[in-house]
Amino acid sequence: MEKFDYSDTDWDAIERLKKWYSGDVHDSMESLGLWGYLPGLSLFGALEPGAVVCGPAVTVLFGPSQRRGMPQDVYHNAIDCAPEGGIMVVEASCAAGSCTGGLMSTGAKTRGLVATIVNSTVRDIAEVREMGYPLFAAGLSPVGVTGKKEPRESQVPITIGGVTIRPGDVIFADIDGVLVIAKDKLLSVVEAAEALGKDEAACRDRLLAGEKLQSVWPAA
Repeated sequence: MEKFDYSDTDWDAIERLKKWYSGDVHDSMESLGLWGYLPGLSLFGALEPGAVVCGPAVTVLFGPSQRRGMPQDVYHNAIDCAPEGGIMVVEASCAAGSCTGGLMSTGAKTRGLVATIVNSTVRDIAEVREMGYPLFAAGLSPVGVTGKKEPRESQVPITIGGVTIRPGDVIFADIDGVLVIAKDKLLSVVEAAEALGKDEAACRDRLLAGEKLQSVWPAA
């Protein structure tokens, strides 16, 4: 695994961002001229209602391979060396097959990762849900990766849906979808999300008090 230094991760900003939802966060990103939505990825694992996951990205890139009977050593090492609180992001759309299931999720959760994002199919979902692990993917399939693809590199930039994810960028995910925020833009996004959230909370209070929607939104 390529070494990556997570010592400059802004954990305080990440905790502040966890107060919001993906819609709030991406609206805030767009207000800053940013785009971070990773299309086609949905929650298949377990996440409590209303919960979100947020943390620095650990990346793994798969490539086509006819290799059989060998461990996914690059992926395994990436999990074993990942920082606690990180989120694994796997680009594995190069070929059919599910590179993540019960064992990978068990290893990730045990290591302290808070979620795994896979741009491909995944499997063993009953087991993953039972362990309470947030696993996001493009779909489900019982088909394995042997003879089809293998992990080639870790801690390198990857691209999903036209959006580039670099190691250390911040991943935000909830039941509505998955976002990536460039590390150097995190604080600006957090501040914008807090301002938007304050406005939305005030408007919600006014609606609950009986005012009409047209009179309260958009907030003045």
